Amino acid sequence: MDTETLGRSRLMNLLAKPGGVSMDSRLRRWFMNPKRTLLASGIKPGQTVLEVGCGPGFFTLDAAELIGEQGRLIAMDPLSDYVKTLKSKVRQAGLKNVEVLQRDALNTGLDANSVDLVLLFGVLPFPTLPLSHLLPEMHRVLKPGGSMSVWLFPTAAVVPSAIIRSGLFQLTGRQNRVFNYRPVSTAIRQ
Repeated sequence: MDTETLGRSRLMNLLAKPGGVSMDSRLRRWFMNPKRTLLASGIKPGQTVLEVGCGPGFFTLDAAELIGEQGRLIAMDPLSDYVKTLKSKVRQAGLKNVEVLQRDALNTGLDANSVDLVLLFGVLPFPTLPLSHLLPEMHRVLKPGGSMSVWLFPTAAVVPSAIIRSGLFQLTGRQNRVFNYRPVSTAIRQ
């Protein structure tokens, strides 16, 4: 069964519901300012941003505000209930720069070299997102000179070194538990 079909499963959505409530709670916002975390990624007005595993939208509305009307935010999650919830929030906020998609991050369906910034916030490590498949897809969609930001919670574990070992990305900095990477050009890797 593919991830998108699994994401439409009533059982999977039911199991994810408590996590979605806690992910988007006022208590979490009080302890962790999403805008502060986003700013550590280097997000800028006018960028095209891919938010992988957006869930119910803890970071999404703030990211949309930071990129402004000239920017484009693609919020992606495999779970249909999260997508439905976030689409409603986006509509209520009157945001025109956000597209919410139910998709598998391992096969985004996005054009190559189409994204300025990839946000992997709180989704790694995750069993359905093996780095050996996820990183090549993120590398493919990033524009030359683009960047990928990874926010790791509660622990960084082995993820940062695994990303570097992939040969696809180099670490450019770290701030507020956000690790920033630039894609290594394909000419250098060959």
